[in-house]
Amino acid sequence: MHRMLTKEYISKIKAQGNGAMTHLIDSIDNEKNILFVLNNLGRLPEDFDEYWIKKLLSSKNDKIRLSAVKNIGKTKNVSNLEILYQIASNDSSTTIRREAVSSIGRMRHEGSIIFLFNLLNDNDPKIVSQAIRGLLIFKGKNKIDEKLKELINHENEMIQTVIKKEYFSKNKKIEDKLKHPESYNYLKNTVVLGDVREVLKEIPNESFHLTFTSPPYYNARDYSIYSSYKAYLNFLEEVFTLTYDKTKEGRFLIVNTSPVIVPRISRQFSSKRYPIPFDIHNFLIKIGWEFIDDIVWVKPEASVKNRNAGFLQHRKPLAYKPNARTEYLMVYRKQTEKLIDWNIRQYDWQTVQESKVQDGYETSNIWEIDPTFSKVHSAVFPIELCKRVIKYYSFKNDLVFDPFAGSGTFGRTAKLLDRYFFLTEQKEKYFEYMKSFVKKDDVTLLKKRKTIFLELKKFKERIK
Repeated sequence: MHRMLTKEYISKIKAQGNGAMTHLIDSIDNEKNILFVLNNLGRLPEDFDEYWIKKLLSSKNDKIRLSAVKNIGKTKNVSNLEILYQIASNDSSTTIRREAVSSIGRMRHEGSIIFLFNLLNDNDPKIVSQAIRGLLIFKGKNKIDEKLKELINHENEMIQTVIKKEYFSKNKKIEDKLKHPESYNYLKNTVVLGDVREVLKEIPNESFHLTFTSPPYYNARDYSIYSSYKAYLNFLEEVFTLTYDKTKEGRFLIVNTSPVIVPRISRQFSSKRYPIPFDIHNFLIKIGWEFIDDIVWVKPEASVKNRNAGFLQHRKPLAYKPNARTEYLMVYRKQTEKLIDWNIRQYDWQTVQESKVQDGYETSNIWEIDPTFSKVHSAVFPIELCKRVIKYYSFKNDLVFDPFAGSGTFGRTAKLLDRYFFLTEQKEKYFEYMKSFVKKDDVTLLKKRKTIFLELKKFKERIK
């Protein structure tokens, strides 16, 4: 019998060499203790005798096999490459297969190249990704680079992304580029009356830190009439393509939408429900926006239109229609090779500290917020909705954008939270309404920069 197993005891036995570890393992009669030894071997010396570990590679216990593979990789013994390759190709556990590929890569030996090349043909994209990682150690060698470049045509999108970043990335030169936290003064706290597409064409690339908007509902409101659903989607695609160019690298677009029902013409026809969030998603991805999250905005049932009244009376199957209490906030990020940490590091310490989200923030993707109603505008952003988006997705003094400003709630909330805003609105009625609202705000927010209202022609002159 051996003494109680501890990390210190295992280290002592390991240091003895001469088969001491083999003797220890042979004396252990349960898998739990074997696994404890494997998990606490630590760094292995070059002359470590791993024979006893190889015997454990055939264990029926997945956890033991996994830990054995990890330790074989730590030995750096190139004679084990063939063994690891066989495990990577044939083990019943995908986790163990991936660890075997990783262990081959960690050998950092040219003898591993042929095995990693073979693993590029695996059906598991994560196996292929691990093989790529191992091969990138030798990046710069012609045969390696040529082989990896071929994977730009791989069917898996994650593999394409890695290869694109390593071999086909181009640093775009952007004219008159500001530092990441900065924005142009002539855009700050400005509302422009005009077609958002024409306005955006006048704005330099990489101007906005955040865009949050609710596109017009397709033919469901008097301010959003389009000749066809296709024309509606084409319009939004053009807007969000321009918005993509004007958004700073790695920053966010959040689109608030929901399916809409266009009423039937008569009782002889059915009404039609349009899946706007799902149709928008398709072209946003093609533009280059990377999908990040879906947030569901839930409204009280008493606040939404009752679609259930008829069914309540007859209860006949097929005729069930639930009351629509939800809208989607679809969260996207402008495509970049940089991680979120890079964006954060662009700001000074004080700005980051002052922008931190306080306790009480929403932890789930279900946001229960009451809607806001207005006599002037039929679809108004609730202030609470705007507050969450601004706090969670921007820093103080950032420039935030709403291409369909409506009553301007997003801009007013941005000002309250020490952000700058840029709004566009095509309807003069709402443009004038925002003017009257802002006059009241500016009286109470004397320290804030005044809001500027411009028609498109005046805005163009101002930029020049």
